[in-house]
Amino acid sequence: MLEANFKVINNDLNTLIKDAQVLFQAATALTGEKADEMRNRGMVLLNTAQDKAQKLQAGAIAAGKDAAVAANVYVKENPWRAVATAGGLGLLLGVIVARR
Repeated sequence: MLEANFKVINNDLNTLIKDAQVLFQAATALTGEKADEMRNRGMVLLNTAQDKAQKLQAGAIAAGKDAAVAANVYVKENPWRAVATAGGLGLLLGVIVARR
């Protein structure tokens, strides 16, 4: 579910940025009040994109913290299993690297 939210926000950001780019390109050909209006609309779109990017970053940070807390709890509850898992992964990685 969290990954789906990231994809939706990422698509929204890309759309907002493309719309702002189109508005700024159109504003370069215009002068006077129309150009100012186009620039202002572009700035609103960019500010919206920035806000969404900050929300996405905050969500990613929160998800990372939650994963770290869950890993910490698991290791404290199952220390020998965690040591065995880390050792197995280290051995597997060593075999893979040695083959190259």
